[in-house]
Amino acid sequence: MTAMLESRELNLTLDFCLRVGELLLSSGAGAADVTATMQALSWEYGVRRPEVDVTFTSLSMSFQPDPEEPAVVLIRQVKQRDIDYEDLTLVDQLVRDVLRGEADLKDARGRLARIVSSGHILPRWAATLGWGVMAAGVGLQLGGNAAVVLIAAVAAIAIDRLQLVMGRRRVPFFYRQVAGGGVATLIAVLAKAAWGDLDPSLVVTANLIMLLAGIGFMGALQDALTGFYVTAGARLTEALLATAGIIAGVSGGLTVADLLGISVGKIEVGAASNLRDVTMMAVGAGICAAAFAFASYAPRRTLVWIGVVAAVAMVISQTITLGGVGSTWSTALAAFFVGLVSYTVAGRLLVPPLVVVVSAVVPMLPGLSIYRGLSLLAEGGHYTSEGLLAIITAASVAIALASGVILGEYVAQPLRREARRLEGRLAGPRLVGPLKVRTRRVRRPSSGPEARD
Repeated sequence: MTAMLESRELNLTLDFCLRVGELLLSSGAGAADVTATMQALSWEYGVRRPEVDVTFTSLSMSFQPDPEEPAVVLIRQVKQRDIDYEDLTLVDQLVRDVLRGEADLKDARGRLARIVSSGHILPRWAATLGWGVMAAGVGLQLGGNAAVVLIAAVAAIAIDRLQLVMGRRRVPFFYRQVAGGGVATLIAVLAKAAWGDLDPSLVVTANLIMLLAGIGFMGALQDALTGFYVTAGARLTEALLATAGIIAGVSGGLTVADLLGISVGKIEVGAASNLRDVTMMAVGAGICAAAFAFASYAPRRTLVWIGVVAAVAMVISQTITLGGVGSTWSTALAAFFVGLVSYTVAGRLLVPPLVVVVSAVVPMLPGLSIYRGLSLLAEGGHYTSEGLLAIITAASVAIALASGVILGEYVAQPLRREARRLEGRLAGPRLVGPLKVRTRRVRRPSSGPEARD
């Protein structure tokens, strides 16, 4: 009877850790953060030194209480990946309560079940409006006029509703990206036909921000920097596939425009480099970041602070660029600032630093350069070298973003003795979960009922 009870508690503990890890991983947390959180939770509930394996699509956790006994192995699949900062914040608070000893296993499992099963306070249509405001902020950041800002917002709303319907019908993500890129281009074409002086490239560019896989690419580099190369490769593949879908959609939209006899002209992503007003770029970046956080269900108390951090980061990036420094180093320094302040800001707002970091770097993502490079490569000929240069530039900017944010977190987070004892593959800063994980050997009594505890 005792062995059955111990086996039951062990299975419930491993299952709880896997469910927490699944929610963290699906919300964009790094594999290192997920692994450290699962290890900390298992330690708190008496499961010492379990084996944890995290990949992009599955999580596994095993524990062998005695060398003479078979190991208990549980595996859980990651079925969907949606950015949900409300659930991420609630789970992060649950993890902290568990590590403080304020929630036993039964209570923790009940709270986690309520978090997963309950809906959002914010209605879904409000999140759609948030995507529209985000695209409007990007249009403002790119120097667009009132017409560009309005059309970009309308197009973003249409794209989000279309992708929502396709998602409910289980349409693969690639085809949803194709549809989004096509809708963005067609709306820009119609706007060009109605207003001859409108620059359709700004409309398309503003809507590409919500579609391009810049965030996934940065997450892949973050996992690579922390030693999780399998997960990094999977995330990079997803990012490139999503980008290819957008290019296919945009190309299809331009083909329709040619058939209708509407001249759109070549979409130059580099048009954003003509901006002269750094203040307007900062305002647009702040609106974009705050709207992204709102659409991702981040707590409302964080929106203003996220906008401020993104605006200051944009000012830093553009000021350094105007001083003659390349875009890669200017982006790296701006990302370093984001990582440096996000730990303090997130601590005061009681949210994971990941919520502040990801939202604040959205305006600086290199997704547009990725699109430009791949589209030029698709044209071939003398555009090939220019396309390769654009892709290399995008990769360097993405590396600068990821490494700058992580370095900022290294400097900001206090160096704890136990954190320094983590194994090498977990030696990265925590963007989600606990700062310290108990990994030291526990002194056990040589005899008595607690000898095998």
